[in-house]
Amino acid sequence: MNIFDEPKIDCHNHIFDPVQFPYKDSVAYHPKGHEISTAKQLLQLFEAYGLSYALVVGPNSGYATDNRCLLDSIARSDGKFKGIAVVENDVELSELQRLKKAGIVGVAFNTSAMGTNYYLNTRELLGKLEKLDMFLQVQFEGDEVLPLMPLLEGSSVRLLIDHCGKPILKNGIEQAGFQSLLKLGRTGRATIKLSGYEKFSNESVPYCDAWPYVYKLVEDFGLDNCIWGSDWPFLRAPERIDYGTLLKTVEKLFPNANDRRKVLYDNAFKLFGFGSANS
Repeated sequence: MNIFDEPKIDCHNHIFDPVQFPYKDSVAYHPKGHEISTAKQLLQLFEAYGLSYALVVGPNSGYATDNRCLLDSIARSDGKFKGIAVVENDVELSELQRLKKAGIVGVAFNTSAMGTNYYLNTRELLGKLEKLDMFLQVQFEGDEVLPLMPLLEGSSVRLLIDHCGKPILKNGIEQAGFQSLLKLGRTGRATIKLSGYEKFSNESVPYCDAWPYVYKLVEDFGLDNCIWGSDWPFLRAPERIDYGTLLKTVEKLFPNANDRRKVLYDNAFKLFGFGSANS
């Protein structure tokens, strides 16, 4: 079966619709031009590439903690979308409950946008997420994870790790941040997104210099804890990126169809409860 005909769930993408939902003035970066990516356009990708569902990630760019665009997109998706929200660190439990009821499955930390120190005193937030069985999604680069390790290891919250942990490739697989990431993977409560290669690779598609890191992540996290995301609409991408070439990269990384189905569909379907009555 051709990869374009195989079932797929895109577990990392963003929706930007500044016409319907204007950006917050206080947010530094306002996506524009080809970075505009409405819910309608995402559904067009579904039709073009055979997608079944999407985990839509609320962005720090444009909206930050304003989740109205994300929630509206989920509500209109007929069960096809679930979301990861950006919230204030002191968000009330009742607000998290409201978000969960609306299709939000977790909360995002992004050290690349906010810095590491911003998240160091969030143990109470992690406790709220644990109570609601919601995910903590963490994006960091290189060794940025190291100051967060006591927080992450001291909690039982379920973890999603963005973009392969964005290792610094010149520092090798033995770099401290990547080794700490692998340690999280071996706990069995973390899921890795095999996504965002353009954010840390020094090459163009198919990002062959990233492959050793991908395979090591699969080894330590286990194939059942690996999911895929496109990172569409590719904010601040260093060069043109096409959705189809990303899928062909997955096909090259995982030539075995059964392995590929786990990464592209089965794992995320179970993890996020797509297809359930309350989707």
